[in-house]
Amino acid sequence: MAKVNAGAALLSLCLLLACSAGGTKAAYVDVEGTVRTEVEKAIKSNPGIGAALVRLVFHDCWVNGCDGSVLLDKTPYGTNTEKKAINNIALDGFNLIDTIKYKLGDGVSCADIVVFAARDAARYLSNGKIAYSVPSGRKDGINSSAAAADAVLPQSTFEFQQLVDNFDKKKFTPRELVILSGAHSIGVSHLSSFQDRLNKSTATPIDDNYKQALVADVEAQKKSQNTPDPIEKNNIRDMSSSFQTTAGYDPTGVNTAAKGALDNSYYHANLQNRVLFKSDWVMRTDTDAGNAMAEYMDNATKWNNDFAAAMVKLSKLPAESSTRYELRKNCRVTNQNYYY
Repeated sequence: MAKVNAGAALLSLCLLLACSAGGTKAAYVDVEGTVRTEVEKAIKSNPGIGAALVRLVFHDCWVNGCDGSVLLDKTPYGTNTEKKAINNIALDGFNLIDTIKYKLGDGVSCADIVVFAARDAARYLSNGKIAYSVPSGRKDGINSSAAAADAVLPQSTFEFQQLVDNFDKKKFTPRELVILSGAHSIGVSHLSSFQDRLNKSTATPIDDNYKQALVADVEAQKKSQNTPDPIEKNNIRDMSSSFQTTAGYDPTGVNTAAKGALDNSYYHANLQNRVLFKSDWVMRTDTDAGNAMAEYMDNATKWNNDFAAAMVKLSKLPAESSTRYELRKNCRVTNQNYYY
């Protein structure tokens, strides 16, 4: 099992919740235990929620630092929050965060809940192979802007150097870019995020068999999902066996029974040129990034360890834009909006 700071003592996080009229009432809740229980229960009911939580922490912490700003529906400055950003299409997990917040009360920040929930989802989806500890103590920001999110979040159509520059601004290395991209072993994506890969004259080659299988499946999903922008699974490993056969996928070295697992199967798919995003494919054009992908394809344990370390670093990105922080009573609105 991969662990970060394994030598550090793990402290039980408990919270004093209430005071009675006759004096202090010791009403405590196990914060970490509550988050873990709710996350595991939610994933068992809806397997897709685990991938949503891992995505959610990145989309929160990359914009303004880890301050819960991605959760806001409304701020004192309006309703055009990060949730409405183009790059935040189909973000999910908000209802689960609300549920956890309700159980924990006012003394735990929404930002901490997002970080803890992603950690527990990663552990669950990796069958315990990705495990790490993260500190508490984050506070919730009052700023949230769709424009700011679209300006900061990396796009699926980025070139390799654009990705490197984007990560460098957050003090993440090109190798950490490769490591965190491994999260694309789980989850789903909208057609609009990879439509460029299906164009006849695409500048980022995609395996032709995979491309044709995707085109056919996209048309079928448009009808079944009743939308012009259907979703597809990120990882070919999670597609049906008939799709994999048509797409020419080679599962050698991949545990094909572990559909939906957070693991190193992304690197197998990428090096076969069977991934959805241009931003995934372009990493193959860089020698060092390509070598790193090959390394993680061959060494699952190393990726588990390195992914855990990168998630700790991500979860520690400091809040950076708000002039005021608070412990929100409701994760969807600032306390000013809550009261008024």
